[in-house]
Amino acid sequence: MKLKPLSDRIVLEPISQEEKTKSGIVLPETVDKEKPEQGKVIAVGPGRILADGKRALMSVKVGDKVMFKKYGPDEVKVGDKEYLIVSEEDILAIIS
Repeated sequence: MKLKPLSDRIVLEPISQEEKTKSGIVLPETVDKEKPEQGKVIAVGPGRILADGKRALMSVKVGDKVMFKKYGPDEVKVGDKEYLIVSEEDILAIIS
């Protein structure tokens, strides 16, 4: 089963982040942290339709690594994998 996003939606595979202290201790993610999340773009919709009837181009492409708003995505599960679906406006940056 494949996901094909509509309009300006983007399907992301979440990338887990771990923080390390200077001494090398790994700190797991905690619920109380308020920072953007990261993900890999798996699928991109065709873009939203503008008022003049033309379609807006998407600013991300499949394979991009992006940062997105923590509370923006909708979580979906396909098979045994979990994905996130976000609107293009919830993407904060492309990581290069």
